Amino acid sequence: MSGMQTSVLLAIGTRKGLWLARSDDREAWKVDGPYLLATEVPSVAIDARGGAPRLLVGARSEHWGPTVQHSEDLGQTWTEHEGGAIVFPESSGASLERVWQIHPDTAARPGLVWAGCEPTSLWRSTDGGSTFSLVEGLWDHPHRPQWYPGFGGAAVHTVLPHPSDDSEVTVAMSTGGVYRSQDGGQSWRPYNSGIKVSHMPDPYPEFGQCVHKVAPAGQDGQRMYAQNHHGVYRSDDGGQQWTSIADGLPADFGFVALGHPRDRDRAWVVPLVADAERVPPQGKLRVLRTDDAGHSWTASESGLPDHCWVTPLRDAACVDDLDPVGVYFGTRAGSVYASGDEGRTFTTVAENLPDVLCVRAAVVQD
Repeated sequence: MSGMQTSVLLAIGTRKGLWLARSDDREAWKVDGPYLLATEVPSVAIDARGGAPRLLVGARSEHWGPTVQHSEDLGQTWTEHEGGAIVFPESSGASLERVWQIHPDTAARPGLVWAGCEPTSLWRSTDGGSTFSLVEGLWDHPHRPQWYPGFGGAAVHTVLPHPSDDSEVTVAMSTGGVYRSQDGGQSWRPYNSGIKVSHMPDPYPEFGQCVHKVAPAGQDGQRMYAQNHHGVYRSDDGGQQWTSIADGLPADFGFVALGHPRDRDRAWVVPLVADAERVPPQGKLRVLRTDDAGHSWTASESGLPDHCWVTPLRDAACVDDLDPVGVYFGTRAGSVYASGDEGRTFTTVAENLPDVLCVRAAVVQD
């Protein structure tokens, strides 16, 4: 990034608060925090569409409960809507348990922010994340009674607005699978064809897959990668059909899936041994990269530890949009790693933080 008057801002949400890291070269990092100490931060977003970065966190207090807060001054002060940012209609009989993901929409849709939540629900904000309304088309879906909780809960954990079609949005949930709306959220169809569920009588059901993460790659919204409870998949048609690309991986379980923002053939996963163990194979924490759409995989070893038995969670990993792309992830042992060369080598951003739940990066002006 030499000669550029920009830096990377990394937001790190943990079980006990938020930390912010900043770097001019993606090698040396200055880490500030904690912010919101003693508050669980399972989701965070950096909304840089308006120039100055706006932080959005899905905060969860044992005393006050879950909500969305935002900061305009990099965590020095926080604001929450007086009535609560996300509130279920009384008629629903539900209450918010946790905000699993906050996702600002594209630059062409300023002010639009999505939130995936537990219980399984999708929320839409048109005021930059200050207040949200329930997407009733998904909440009222006839499949919802059969969206059973995964081990971590029943939640929409992935929200992917289409890059050019503002009527189209894709979500993934545990354990319903992948669903897409093409009419602004009014109706939803399952998009799980080809994703296997080995323990069900029909191994290829219409829905019910425990998809752990879905990530887009490229710029047209058609190429996607998915990390399933078991299985790694690629779609070339926006999720209508999925193809297994797990051959060559040391394990087909994990939580992380990342796609390159421009190169549709490049993606990253972090394999774990499953079901019960959920640790890196042979105790070696590795990021696996494909450069050919999953036909082959290369392990990134430089800067990552051996004798390591920790887990990165699904939202504790992200990429930036620089060239070359930066790859970032954190672990449940409180370590955060960064790569400025598309996942070939890693440096340590922070250690000894609380359990890392989410990591988000944004390129900001100095």
